[in-house]
Amino acid sequence: MLLTIQSDISTMAWVMAFAATFVVGISKAGIKGVAIINVTLMALAFGAKESTGLVVPLLILADIFAVIYYNRHTQWTYILRFLPWIIVGILIGVYIGLDLDEQTFKIGMAIIILGSVVMMYWWDRKKTKKVPTHWTFAGFIGILTGITTMIGNLAGAFSNIFFLAMRLPKNEFIGTAAWLFLIINLFKLPFHIWSWGTVTPETLLINLKLAPAIFLGLFIGVRLVKIIKEDFYRKMILVLTAFGAIMILVK
Repeated sequence: MLLTIQSDISTMAWVMAFAATFVVGISKAGIKGVAIINVTLMALAFGAKESTGLVVPLLILADIFAVIYYNRHTQWTYILRFLPWIIVGILIGVYIGLDLDEQTFKIGMAIIILGSVVMMYWWDRKKTKKVPTHWTFAGFIGILTGITTMIGNLAGAFSNIFFLAMRLPKNEFIGTAAWLFLIINLFKLPFHIWSWGTVTPETLLINLKLAPAIFLGLFIGVRLVKIIKEDFYRKMILVLTAFGAIMILVK
């Protein structure tokens, strides 16, 4: 589906897009693990490949807030260790996704989503959270992070494992991830504009209409960070995300 005529966008698509954008705000405010819901809803609303570009400016907007709010907690050592590998992964993702047709792209995105759900479920069930800290671990996870963020804005599950391996406290985790993803999303933007053609003046107008949902999500997310219980929302997210991936496949 080409995003050229806003009047062609259905009411249900707008509802899903506003819900997805709200989730972006919550996620960037520090509620980790919910971002996959945003990816799923956007793909259902606008199509798999088109949605990856449409959401990038929204992510950047939310990233800027997160950087401002959590900047004092940023640990640059971990960003410098992780970022080069992610850039390699992004470049691989650009090449992989360039000529993929919508059906193949949709299947690939659904597989990545389901794989992320399985990985998060496995991580939650592990009795020990000890993971490797060797540079090869950063390289492997970083490349996967780059590929998945380019193909489907789905880097969260992999990057979370890296930061957990570094044993960062909550605020340092959020602050470091905020800067990392701002850099990543700014790096991806030119490829979406000039290589894939998924960011256009039309998609930016859609972003402008969706932006208020970002700020609402950020406002609520900052407060939820302090009170939300991990077990409650993670189980719900896993179920809804898996269901959403199946919906992408059958849509």
